[in-house]
Amino acid sequence: MDLIKNKIYFASDFHLGIPDRVESRVRECLLVAWLEQVKIDAKVIYLMGDLFDFWFEYKTVVPKGYARLFGKLAEITDSGIEIHLFCGNHDLWAFGYLADEIGIKLHRIPEITTLLGKKFFLTHGDGLGPGDYAYKFMKWVFESKFHQFLFGWVHPDIGLKIGAFFSRRSRLTKMLAEGKKYERLNPLEDEPIVIFSRQKAADDPSIDYFVYGHVHFPDILEVSENAKCVILGDWVTHFSYGVFNGESLDIQYFRAE
Repeated sequence: MDLIKNKIYFASDFHLGIPDRVESRVRECLLVAWLEQVKIDAKVIYLMGDLFDFWFEYKTVVPKGYARLFGKLAEITDSGIEIHLFCGNHDLWAFGYLADEIGIKLHRIPEITTLLGKKFFLTHGDGLGPGDYAYKFMKWVFESKFHQFLFGWVHPDIGLKIGAFFSRRSRLTKMLAEGKKYERLNPLEDEPIVIFSRQKAADDPSIDYFVYGHVHFPDILEVSENAKCVILGDWVTHFSYGVFNGESLDIQYFRAE
């Protein structure tokens, strides 16, 4: 008898592509193994951003690689299980390919939705809350249709090399390449998404869960009498994910058998 598909899964920040092809392939295979595991009882799967460390879709060209992942994602959506991707700051240039060819539902802005009777606020998490105005300006530039149009005229071989160049210069990539531990920059209480969640929960007490990626360190904390802020962690050092069964949302960790 088939198992009842009654769980909602969340995962974020895979950053496929860094620090090199070998290590990225290992994480890709772990992600595929996790998807194979959770598809057994998954009602919906939410990927909460930064699936890739750099991604840009030209009109007729997409970045090379990730065949194992794309095959598994297509298999799951073909089976009738919904997969949602909330674009993060590293894959905000995902356009039609993932939706048209693989069946993933793309989201570019925060959304409030009801899942198994509970109300969720869902987004990657970048750009929320106070401060970080330099990043918010950069995000506006990257999301501009005009700037996307201009970059689309750069030859793919050059454009993707530019993206790889900036990926290699990121703090995360440097730490991975040097074998160092990726450390938290801010105390959890000072994270902009936590500050934002407290304010949003006060404005809308009906929300039960705020679910984010972006911060990389898995944690759950109460932001009001009724609401919890869930930070999913990452698949770079923690291999963590969230699972909601209708009663509670818990952080779990994937270990390949």
